[in-house]
Amino acid sequence: QSVFQLTKQHYSRYTPEMVSRITGIPQDQFTRIAQLVGEMGKPDKVMTIVYAVGLTQHTTGGELIRAGAVLQLLLGNIGRPGGGMNAERGHANIQGNTDHAISWEILPGYLRIPAPGQLNLDAYVKASAAKRSDPRSWNFFGINYKNFMVSLLKGWYGDAATKKNEFAFDFIPKPAKNASWMTIYDQALKGKMEGLILSGMTATSIGPDSNRVMEALGNLKWLVVMDPLPTTSSEFWHAPGVNPSSVKTEVFMVPTTHWIEKDGSFVNSGRWSQWKDQVLPPEGNARHDHWVLADLFSRVKKLYQQQGGKFPDPIMALTLKYKDATKPQLDEIAQEINGFDLTTGKRMATFAALKSDGSTTAGDWIYTGSYPDSGNLMQRRNGIQDPTKNDPTGMGFYPTWAWSWPLNRRVLYNRASADLDGNPWDASRPGIKWDAAQSKWVGDVPDYPPTGPTSDPKSPKAWLPFIMNGEGVGRLFSTSMVDGPLPEHYEPMESPIKNPLHPAQSEDPVAFLYTGETSGKYGKVTDTFGTAADYPYVATSYRLTEHEHYVTQHVPLLAGLQPSP
Repeated sequence: QSVFQLTKQHYSRYTPEMVSRITGIPQDQFTRIAQLVGEMGKPDKVMTIVYAVGLTQHTTGGELIRAGAVLQLLLGNIGRPGGGMNAERGHANIQGNTDHAISWEILPGYLRIPAPGQLNLDAYVKASAAKRSDPRSWNFFGINYKNFMVSLLKGWYGDAATKKNEFAFDFIPKPAKNASWMTIYDQALKGKMEGLILSGMTATSIGPDSNRVMEALGNLKWLVVMDPLPTTSSEFWHAPGVNPSSVKTEVFMVPTTHWIEKDGSFVNSGRWSQWKDQVLPPEGNARHDHWVLADLFSRVKKLYQQQGGKFPDPIMALTLKYKDATKPQLDEIAQEINGFDLTTGKRMATFAALKSDGSTTAGDWIYTGSYPDSGNLMQRRNGIQDPTKNDPTGMGFYPTWAWSWPLNRRVLYNRASADLDGNPWDASRPGIKWDAAQSKWVGDVPDYPPTGPTSDPKSPKAWLPFIMNGEGVGRLFSTSMVDGPLPEHYEPMESPIKNPLHPAQSEDPVAFLYTGETSGKYGKVTDTFGTAADYPYVATSYRLTEHEHYVTQHVPLLAGLQPSP
């Protein structure tokens, strides 16, 4: 059977009646929705799916988002202007956080974190990089994986990263188990952690169980909170119902600057990295958070120099090639992220030129090209003041407004916006188009070779459109999801109702469950779950007037509008 036939068979169980039982949507309304969505699978139609925390902050988040992506692939809406699977962020820089590896299982640019048993660089690349499974697949990410990783290591460890020592690959941690921020709090809850530094994040507001988080913070010897204003984490010790005298944790509040008090970049969900200027000078004793961390690193390094310690190499070798290593400028960091050609000293213009021989650096390969020798492209602001000049395609790309990764491309996988002959599926909404007279793709920056024999759609050597994976085509059937190759409906872990599709296995069987502590009041996470008999009514809430955590919590007018509990 083909993947399409397997997909059709898999979803044959999702009849209008079954969907109605699962969701509560009347069958006639669901049928109407399905008809509207199905009509978007035409050349002259396109739709986007925009999702937010309603999909992500559940144990079913991965399944839900991939289900949307599969639907968009089937409709032909991936790679087309106005299409795609798009995240609606709750903050202006969540995309940038993710790109630069805020998540424990990745390195910058979505390179995988090494795992135990990967004893050298080649073993890591072999286990991490995609393999070509079709001779017409470019497999760009897979064949360049080592180039990107070595350039990252060279940027971090400089002269200490050599071919002889695998470019300091041994310096990178190789976690043996889940190390997410929720796991950190679980370890604190179990008394296995002495201290914690929080920078710009308060889990007592965003975690799934604030009481459990506050109990964990109370088990620490010390807690450092780096934020412009007090947060629910810095103030956990006098939360309602908490006796401050019983909390042994020593809390250090380190005032840092608000984003309006520093320059830097915001990266939106469209991957546009937009540089901003400092609006106000810092007040009082506030310092930039990266200055605090750089100062802390300098002190730790000095202690290693004076006292020694186990495996000091990663600390001692880390490069901070800034004018002032304790006060790096964000402009300097942006250049470091872009990367350098060490043979010429010039900044890199494209990640296609990154190498695995140690002659190039890149702090995050997907941002290579954002700050070439010509200057900081994220500062560009050629926008709607002259649409004819600044948006020549008329598609809203505005290529000289800021810079988007990769290589200022505005729509990912845009080769899929044109047919096999290179003509746009919808001539009124072209993404890219093959110009036979010039022998190149025109329009958006092509997610494809711009010129040459592998770019010509009529050439037998032309690559398939999805250049980042080993298949070269859209991935309906995935081998990278632990949940399974095709999305399946599961009830959220905390749901009080049974899953109509398979009541014996209502929730996702591979969801990570925390066991809590055996001696305290918090045992397994599931111990706190109720049933429909316990909770016959389900009430939902939303942010009301408070949205940006500590920022809007401290605005008197908004606080006054917030109803009392």
